[in-house]
Amino acid sequence: MKKAMLALSLCVGGSGVCIYAQLPQTDSLQLIRLQEVEVVSTRATTKTPVAFTDVTRQQINQQNFGKDIPFLLSSTPSVLTTTDAGAGIGYTSIRVRGTDASRINITTNGIPMNDAESHAIYWVNTPDFASSLEDIQIQRGAGTSTNGAGAFGATINMRTQGISSRPYAELSGSYGSFNTHKETVKIGSGLIRDKWGFDARLSNIGSDGYRDRASADLKSYFLQGGYYGGNTTVKFITFGGKEETYHAWDGISKEMLKTNRSYNPNGEIKRNGEVIGFYDNQIDYYRQMNYQLLVNHILSPAWNLNVAFHYTDGYGYYEEYKNDRTLVEYGLTPFELNGNTIEKQNLVRRKLVDSDFGGGVFSFNYTRDRLSASIGGGLNFYINDHYGKVMWVENYLGDLDPGHEYYRNTGKKTDGNIYAKANYELLPNLNGYLDLQYRYLNYRIDGNNDKWDWTASPGHLQRLNVNETFHFFNPKAGLVWQWHPQHSAYASFSVAQKEPTRNNYTDGLFTQHPKAEKLFDYELGYTYQGEWMTASANLYYMDYTDQLVLNGQLNEIGEAVAENVKDSYRMGIELSAGFRFTGWLRWDVNATFSRNRIKNYTEYLSDVNENWKDMYTTDWDISQTTRYIGNTPISFSPDFMGNSTFTFRHKGWEAAFQSQYVGKQYLNNSGNEECTLDRYLVNHLSLSYGFRLQGIRSASVGLTIYNLFNARYESNGYASGYAVYEGNDSQKTSDSKLAYTSYYAAYYPNAGTNVLAHLTLRF
Repeated sequence: MKKAMLALSLCVGGSGVCIYAQLPQTDSLQLIRLQEVEVVSTRATTKTPVAFTDVTRQQINQQNFGKDIPFLLSSTPSVLTTTDAGAGIGYTSIRVRGTDASRINITTNGIPMNDAESHAIYWVNTPDFASSLEDIQIQRGAGTSTNGAGAFGATINMRTQGISSRPYAELSGSYGSFNTHKETVKIGSGLIRDKWGFDARLSNIGSDGYRDRASADLKSYFLQGGYYGGNTTVKFITFGGKEETYHAWDGISKEMLKTNRSYNPNGEIKRNGEVIGFYDNQIDYYRQMNYQLLVNHILSPAWNLNVAFHYTDGYGYYEEYKNDRTLVEYGLTPFELNGNTIEKQNLVRRKLVDSDFGGGVFSFNYTRDRLSASIGGGLNFYINDHYGKVMWVENYLGDLDPGHEYYRNTGKKTDGNIYAKANYELLPNLNGYLDLQYRYLNYRIDGNNDKWDWTASPGHLQRLNVNETFHFFNPKAGLVWQWHPQHSAYASFSVAQKEPTRNNYTDGLFTQHPKAEKLFDYELGYTYQGEWMTASANLYYMDYTDQLVLNGQLNEIGEAVAENVKDSYRMGIELSAGFRFTGWLRWDVNATFSRNRIKNYTEYLSDVNENWKDMYTTDWDISQTTRYIGNTPISFSPDFMGNSTFTFRHKGWEAAFQSQYVGKQYLNNSGNEECTLDRYLVNHLSLSYGFRLQGIRSASVGLTIYNLFNARYESNGYASGYAVYEGNDSQKTSDSKLAYTSYYAAYYPNAGTNVLAHLTLRF
């Protein structure tokens, strides 16, 4: 199957990337600045009516000492980052304008990076990818038409580094708190005979994590080779990684935050309700290999054609110790032990995935005089086998095959799109922008899920039979007016539509399927570019229809359900400014003021009686009470957040003082004050010194102090609501009286003050 997918990916058209390098026939390497891979058809420019931020290679290098890419973007407008291990290495995530990574379109060289089923991006699968990036562009809002998952809040467009015109070698390393370390080796051939060039990188990252046992062992590589032949360039890139992390997926209570902030409940081994130890192999393992073939042909000074083929091979699993599990749910027969029938027992399970993703993207670009235009699109195919195994059962007396398989299902997805974009100078200094995209999707899931359907008679694993087709038309239009070299403004309207994720199907009510979501995005912006000052303001109103949100409702087995809510919106203003006070001192600041609401919201509360055992155990069989709330805040969407960075540079010395303030966030959509993340202010200080040594082109040494003032804060969490009824009845009846409502919240604590020292040598 994998060979077939690879062959297929090399036979389908391709790319939102523009590769250009028309090299002279004579040896003039010192005059050539190669920029072979330029993502133009999916990128915004100053003439595009989109709110965006470019993060340059220099800015990436100033922070890239081990933390994942989300933390390298944390000082850009409207961006929030989270980390389950507490130190920024391992499983990390990013939110933009309150939207999570499953709603953020992420591409590399115009090629989709989001998982086709979950729509999420797992940065841990490509560790230290930042060391091979030329730059990153973040488009906020619906953005421009792109390839892959629908952009429902933002687009992150990454471009890999160009091949250097000169040979080089680079060694870099970091070490600091929590035994965190990073080792990176990079080499490049330079341009060979004006035709060929090669680059390679190997990286190793490790950390014990801030939280107990939240370790990470990450390895990755990057390799590229390019050929330049007059008007045609060809580039092959492969990159990938292997990660092994100990689970830190569960949060802790407010009470535990006060007594043991670093506690990690994952892997608990219990006897009679008491924790007696932790399972050593409670790990997540994943290997991912990415291949890209990029081709560009310059037809004329005005026309060029870009094609990219890609294939991604992924395999991994997570293993976990589960206490007191019902055997029949795992395809195992209850057994007799000491005269008792054992229906529940401790066991170890492993859930695995084996995926293939391939296809191609393309763009045909025209630029001349007053018109820039592109026609592009792509066709991608995805298949993923999901299956589970029981590795061990405590004291089991029945037949248990090694690696006993208890469920299997397969997800398949075909994703095609075509778009046409044009940017035309309507009048002097007035540009009009039009972007039309059609997207086709077919998504299928067949087989048995890992969830037991107790409502069936007899009970069995949930049967998955999903076959959904979507047709989306996403128009975008806007104007950019630059009435003065220092002043410009823009206005735009965009439509974005997004299909449900795999979890929306598998975790929802067994007999219902979710609907696609739609976004109407209105943007209005102004930019000032002066000699010593830059400033911008962007107003946005994002109006959602049928947005999928967690509302507390439970499915047939008591798991949280994401449900379509008819009306919701995000609105706000993003302000940014930069001040160059002197040649050696600069201040950059940004802030986002927003209001994020669901209209006419109904919350679901799980029913329990007064003698419930704990927040996870109910005495009533997933019975629920509804509570109409009306307008309510959208979870994980602070009304205010801001960033400030002071940068000092003088004679090789560099210092940066970065501050981030994040307002209160709700952990669910109830608007209940018991379910909030407190506001926080966190500061970081970076110091470095660059110098030269004989035989070394350049060297730098430095120290970064994260959370300088040891703030105690949490950046992520989750919450559940309960309706508590009077009495000791085992079932809710019409006579049961509601006593009170209660909420349980769990939190992911971030590390206090911690440091990371780094050294880089360039040859």
